[in-house]
Amino acid sequence: MITGSRLTLRMLINRGLTLGTKIIIYGAGASGRQLLPALSQASEYYPVAFVDDNPRLQGTVMHGVTVYSPKKMAWLVEKYEVKKILLAMPSASRARKNEVIKQLEGLPCEVLSIPGMVDLVEGKASIDTLRKVSITDLLGRDPVDPVPELIARNIRDKSVMVTGAGGSIGSELCRQILRNAPQTLVLYEVSEYSLYAIERELAEIIRSHNLPTSLYPILGNVQDQEHLERVLRSFKTETIYHAAAYKHVPLVEYNVTDGVRNNVFGTLACAQAAIACNVPKFVLISTDKAVRPTNTMGATKRLAELVLQGLSSSQNTTCFSMVRFGNVLGSSGSVVPLFEKQISAGGPITLTHPDIIRYFMTIPEAAQLVIQAGAMGSGGDVFVLDMGEPVKILDLAHRMVTLSGLKLRDSEHPTGDIEIKTTGLRPGEKLFEELLIGENVMNTLHPRILTANEVMMPWSELTEFLQHLNEACSRFDQQRIRELLLSAPTGFTPTDQICDVMWVKSNS
Repeated sequence: MITGSRLTLRMLINRGLTLGTKIIIYGAGASGRQLLPALSQASEYYPVAFVDDNPRLQGTVMHGVTVYSPKKMAWLVEKYEVKKILLAMPSASRARKNEVIKQLEGLPCEVLSIPGMVDLVEGKASIDTLRKVSITDLLGRDPVDPVPELIARNIRDKSVMVTGAGGSIGSELCRQILRNAPQTLVLYEVSEYSLYAIERELAEIIRSHNLPTSLYPILGNVQDQEHLERVLRSFKTETIYHAAAYKHVPLVEYNVTDGVRNNVFGTLACAQAAIACNVPKFVLISTDKAVRPTNTMGATKRLAELVLQGLSSSQNTTCFSMVRFGNVLGSSGSVVPLFEKQISAGGPITLTHPDIIRYFMTIPEAAQLVIQAGAMGSGGDVFVLDMGEPVKILDLAHRMVTLSGLKLRDSEHPTGDIEIKTTGLRPGEKLFEELLIGENVMNTLHPRILTANEVMMPWSELTEFLQHLNEACSRFDQQRIRELLLSAPTGFTPTDQICDVMWVKSNS
């Protein structure tokens, strides 16, 4: 009696006198077994069962907790009124995690993942860092190891500049460039706060890892060629990654002139500055929306490609190449952070069309592939990243709701938690995106990088075209800008009338 009472009291103290949130641990391997003692020291979670695919573990008892088959998951959730499921499989591939998540969808539980056990042991993470399983974890693919020679060719011991360094892609490019030991990294950015944020982050990485790279934050506009030349000469730049662009489709539709100036003439100014300063390598970050564009943003990005193709054929000082890819998870403007915010607010999730489809790639994978593709360029190359399988955005929204432990609310389920509302396609928005124009697609040294032969515009013709386009922008002549964009070999087929807000207002 004395022993039993003391053990009971000890258990109550260890569990904070309350059972806490009842959870199931998916994975009874080493990580799951090590997780249990850590959870017992906290009052927030109370493990009621293990679940594991291994038949040899099923039916065994670990630290007083029984291991069950995944087939009994629904029964366990109902019996113990489980609120959360912890995925104790930190080393599993994304494909394997995706399989497990599909088994858990439909259960009224929030799914969390644990940090790696190495991080727990080394103190880099704690049990309090349990986080929601992000849709990013499921859509992103397991990365392919980079080709070391490609990843370092244009970076190691060189002076590198990234335009748009504070943006989603630009900032990740800077992080990965830093890992490859450039001599100098110049951050070129028009937004003061974005430049401040990325410079502070990278400076801390350099300090903590004692890196030899010199870091320089430069405020500047990519349309200012004189300033660009001054910067390039000052730092003897050898490689430029041009990520600066206006990329939000509706905003460029509403601000056509600025979209054209930034995306087309900004690229032209950067390219001509690179030639004037004898910069050996120039890599343009392009987009799948440049293929048979239905919006102004896509047309301007295709024009930017034509500018580099034309300049590539007219000189041999700078090697220009372009890299196209689709949506990146977590970037500004991505549907994923938007949906997460809407779910946190209790809904509704706003969807432009139930049949809309997009390709997705994680930002780190995209940046890594951009660096390698640029290293393969020989002049005027258009590289296309393998984006994997397309994703239906409606299915994406469904999965994000269920991963949060919530239920959809619709006519068949009026008591659900989150409603999905269809708002209609925005100006210039496609139902699906494409990545190639030409059919002559070839493989490269990297399994996820392709190259395509595209229609070009002779530099002499392009120069005259750009002059007319610049004059139209100066006059704010939206009708003429639209005519010129339609006349260029971009495949531009707009789905909407001119939407520039000032032009519409002045003509109403």
